[in-house]
Amino acid sequence: MNSTFLTGLFTDLGMNADTAALFSIASIFVVVLLVTILITLKLRAVVVSLLLKWIQNNNYTFDDLLANNRVINILSWFIPLVVANILLDMLVPADLAIYAVAQRLFKVISIFLIVLGVNGLFGTIVDIVRIKRPKRAELLKGLVDAGRIICFVLGIIFVVSVLSGVTPWGIVSVLGGLTAVTLLIFKDTILGFVASLQLSMTDMVRVGDWIEMPSYGADGDVIDMSIHTVRVQNWDKTITSIPTYALVSNSFKNWRGMSESGGRRIKRSILIDISSIRFCDAGMLERFSKIDFLKGYLQNKQHEIDQYNQEKNASGEHDLLINGRRQTNIGVFRAYIVAYLRNNPLISQDMTFLVRQLPPDEKGLPLEIYVFSKEQRWAYYEALQADIFDHLLAALPTFALRVFQNPSGNDFAKGFSAAPEQ
Repeated sequence: MNSTFLTGLFTDLGMNADTAALFSIASIFVVVLLVTILITLKLRAVVVSLLLKWIQNNNYTFDDLLANNRVINILSWFIPLVVANILLDMLVPADLAIYAVAQRLFKVISIFLIVLGVNGLFGTIVDIVRIKRPKRAELLKGLVDAGRIICFVLGIIFVVSVLSGVTPWGIVSVLGGLTAVTLLIFKDTILGFVASLQLSMTDMVRVGDWIEMPSYGADGDVIDMSIHTVRVQNWDKTITSIPTYALVSNSFKNWRGMSESGGRRIKRSILIDISSIRFCDAGMLERFSKIDFLKGYLQNKQHEIDQYNQEKNASGEHDLLINGRRQTNIGVFRAYIVAYLRNNPLISQDMTFLVRQLPPDEKGLPLEIYVFSKEQRWAYYEALQADIFDHLLAALPTFALRVFQNPSGNDFAKGFSAAPEQ
């Protein structure tokens, strides 16, 4: 059956030649449309069903990912498209204008399906990498986003080329002449693409990293990375979106090194009232020697001091303790902190371990603890840190020391103690 046959048939029914030709072409399109719909509903459904069943039953993984990303479903639409094209060639003369319009329409649909299929293929590649190398999948995601954008741009160029009759290179040359406008429109995309490349090459950020970026109000875990934005879930469960290029152009803190090191830093000071610092007398040393953590230290330290004083013939009279070497309550307390932390199983002994004095100021003498906790989980880390300082603050009076604290109304009401508790 072709248009000539139908024209003659309609002419025999009493129509004039022009009307018969119009009705014949319309009838052919109705037939093409009906056959195409029938094939779409039947043949495509059967083929897709058989393919998906085979994919589910085999032992391969990649084809399951193709199905999940709808690549099979998208490509199956070429079945009715090819059949419709064949029917069009068989039933419609090539010299008619509607034939050229239909051919262009089929080409546009084909380009559209190819673009969707390639994007589904990109998604499949990301899924495969996520299974094989999970840490690199999110870094690849930025490149895939760039590839998808390029694919859509090329698709638009080819569609315009088909509809306008201008070659794709001609369209590209026109866009090249509009470089300034193009750069302005795609500025964020270009900056994001370059930033994604830099982040991928240098491995600066990964999904799951804890980052801090105060300028954007970000303090939490990275949950998503794309060519345009990096999304951070803050500790208060809010979401902050950071432009990808901002991570390259601005400074931020990445806590991944802490997570991978196996320790989390504890850095906090106790402010000691300087007026409570003194030399240790015999009674104080005797009381300190009853503390389990200090027994060995006091014996060794006192032996060292006594030997030095004998060599230097230093006076040991009570009012001349400044002569020679003497132990101080702050020094013994510092030794106690070291021993206490060395015996804490949750404090890393292989990383930086310091108990030091910082320069004194108007608030007293800062005694800083700089160690690393083996416990990295936030709540447990804070609990460990609080336990340590609870104990040390409570132990201060044992060493005849006072912690510095700005006076309050209650202090003025009760008056100030002239001497530390013994």
